[in-house]
Amino acid sequence: MRAAQPYAVISNPWVLLLLFCGLVGPFALDFHLHYPDEIYYRDAAVKMLQTGDYLTTYLGSGELRFKKPILTYWAVLAGFKLFGVQAFGSRFFFLLAGAATVGLTYLLGKTVFGDRRIAGTAALISASNLILIFAATRSIPDVLLVLTLTGSALGFAGLLRDGEQAKKKFLWLLYLGLGLAFEVKGLPAVALGGIGILYLRFNPWQRISWKKLLYLPALLVGICLALFWFVAMWQLHGSIFLASFLEDQVGTRVTSRVLLVLQNGTVATLLLVGMFLPWVALAIPKLKNALATAWKENPQFFAFALLWGLAIVGMGALTSKFYERYLLPVAPVLALWLAWILVRGGGLDRAKGLKIAAVFLLSLVVLVVGVNAWLLGTGSGDGWSYVYLALGFLFLGYGVWAFLRSVVLPPKVLALSVLFLFFQVTGITRLISLPHQGSKVAKVVEEMGVEGPIGFAGSLHEGSKIRMSLGTSYDLVDLSREGWKEEAKNYSYLILEDRLLSKWDTLGFRVSVASTHLDSKAIPDFIRACSLAEREELWVKQGKSYYFLQKK
Repeated sequence: MRAAQPYAVISNPWVLLLLFCGLVGPFALDFHLHYPDEIYYRDAAVKMLQTGDYLTTYLGSGELRFKKPILTYWAVLAGFKLFGVQAFGSRFFFLLAGAATVGLTYLLGKTVFGDRRIAGTAALISASNLILIFAATRSIPDVLLVLTLTGSALGFAGLLRDGEQAKKKFLWLLYLGLGLAFEVKGLPAVALGGIGILYLRFNPWQRISWKKLLYLPALLVGICLALFWFVAMWQLHGSIFLASFLEDQVGTRVTSRVLLVLQNGTVATLLLVGMFLPWVALAIPKLKNALATAWKENPQFFAFALLWGLAIVGMGALTSKFYERYLLPVAPVLALWLAWILVRGGGLDRAKGLKIAAVFLLSLVVLVVGVNAWLLGTGSGDGWSYVYLALGFLFLGYGVWAFLRSVVLPPKVLALSVLFLFFQVTGITRLISLPHQGSKVAKVVEEMGVEGPIGFAGSLHEGSKIRMSLGTSYDLVDLSREGWKEEAKNYSYLILEDRLLSKWDTLGFRVSVASTHLDSKAIPDFIRACSLAEREELWVKQGKSYYFLQKK
């Protein structure tokens, strides 16, 4: 074996971005895991295509919804425009946003330190962040928020580095990033941006004057970006819009209960550490010396990263219901902070620590590849299953080669192991989640020659899948949970969940099964089944059906 030599952590960050898209992308192709909040953005985007009104956002019931700004809706709309109204179209630009966040993390490292090893390590840490990976496969605001705030962080980084001599491009990055972040999710951008600007002005190492910070061209453009949709909605819909927005941003989310704040804060802190495993474990040996070295080298960035980290924990603690994705906006900044500590503390040169982490991750890959092979052996797979299996064995071969090639493993083995693990899990989930209700119902509706709106009563999440599968040619309207029977009288066509069919007078309607879908509770039994026949029987016994009703 060769002795360890200094090396660049990644030779080409663009390759890492392509691998991120290629290995994470298949999960976004369809609803392997359907995140509940996606329905709001998909349903509104379909309505935009139908009405030509690209500013107003609607629920599937036709009611107005103003809880989030417009940028997330437009990202879904753009995907629909590019690929048509289908699952991958709704998630395409979110996948790109995740990959772009990895790229911006690399640029952030180059801006702050000018060191490719630190920048490359930060990009690897970001690419292997499971919260970022999941966010990149869902059409919800979080990955767009982290992308825009990381763009703004590039501006902060340039100003922290160069002070009064910083180029104007960094001020443009700062304010444009914050403006776009506000159009993604509103007040979190104001909170983090405000904290960052105050830090630039008052930090004791390199204070920046208000004259420098308040660069009017960039500031005014950023404000216009942030507020244009809000002004448009005020003009179109008045105070009802603002009341709905503020209720979501503050009223239903902020809590003042001390015990809940402490609970959320504890969970947020633990998750903030956990989201950077296994990298954070590599930094533990000689951590005290590494922190001291980093502090002496660049106290401005050290304190900035720490401040943003504490701010996001505090914001998470104050929410009435905490989600792990709330930590994502500052993850790239903290990834760079951790990468800096790893490099300065020699964490990337510890052969034993790297190999222990790699063995653990590669063992998980072996386990999932084995499950894929078993599913293929039971006859549950298809042509793509062979592709997943072949790539799994190819990567495991690469892992073995990396062990034999050098005393110190390249850190990219850890990041790629996480990405390949996620990719292999997709090979399993695709077999138990497809096809969904929407693709089946769409075939029945087309065969029936439907003309006119369709009333829908059932799970809103299944309704959203059906709406997307039907596309813009059909108007599917969600009926209210309590008053659906009264509303259904106004429709010649209905789609009802099986539990509701018995509550409806079907006299005068032609009734047919539109779809049957496996209940999520039956998935463990479905995986354990040893043959296609057993799975088909399970599908019939524990499936959830939707019925299509057409007035005679």
